[in-house]
Amino acid sequence: MDKRIDWTQARGFLATAEQGSLSAGARALGLTQPTLGRQVAALEAALGVVLFERVGRSLVLTPAGQDMLTHVRKMGAAADALAMAAAGRADSIEGRVSITASDAMSAYWLPAVLVELRKAAPGIIIDVIASNTVRDLQRREADIAIRHVAPKEPELIARKLPDMPAYLYASRDYLYKTGTPHTLADFQQLDFIAFDADPAGIALLNQHGLPVTAAMIRATSANGVAVWEMVRQGLGVSVMVETIALHTPEVVRIMPQIAPVMVPTWLTVHREVHTNRRIRLVYDLLAEALERA
Repeated sequence: MDKRIDWTQARGFLATAEQGSLSAGARALGLTQPTLGRQVAALEAALGVVLFERVGRSLVLTPAGQDMLTHVRKMGAAADALAMAAAGRADSIEGRVSITASDAMSAYWLPAVLVELRKAAPGIIIDVIASNTVRDLQRREADIAIRHVAPKEPELIARKLPDMPAYLYASRDYLYKTGTPHTLADFQQLDFIAFDADPAGIALLNQHGLPVTAAMIRATSANGVAVWEMVRQGLGVSVMVETIALHTPEVVRIMPQIAPVMVPTWLTVHREVHTNRRIRLVYDLLAEALERA
């Protein structure tokens, strides 16, 4: 029997094993569940072994599947490395470049930078991955990342950029109704919009000199765009990096006596794709824009 491995089938097996179900694996690969199911079944038939057992709604690896997973992960790493090396040696300044940044940076700051990029390199197509989750550049989930945490992977190149100051802001309409706060007591009578209401999050705000109390929090969202829109619409006050606030003229800074929260920023790219002309062009333009942000 021919035991050669089809990489498409092996990749389907890997996604299913890592995601825990055919439906989740299909979403990760951008396939339909029946297509992925056929790939896994074809691999089992080619190998003559059962790779998964169904437990409830989940798939659990058999002993043969566990052994297979170790080898397929190595195949996946090799495939990623090959794709990375090929991307790093591409000479064209036309093509797609993916950038991942926080949802708020993607919505309020990045578009103006992309206007500059369009003028400099109209042949480049930008894919913006607006996410507050750190994307894996080694697995090519993005080409370039604007991060607020330093990368630890040795394969990544990170450029430390100036910290971004974050201040307290409110809309002009909200302040017209409540009055502009001048003291901490005034501030604590306002409605605060938080990224979460967890006590640890409140404690972190307090450590940065922001006198937020649990009683002040009237709305929360883990989505930065949602938080900022609630501020813009006059629902309350919140903290935001100045780079974003400057693009929202109807929102003004309050409590200037409170020191800013300094948000660290790194521009990160994989070592291999750093030699790609179009990715390098986008990387350098982003670095320049962040330097002056």
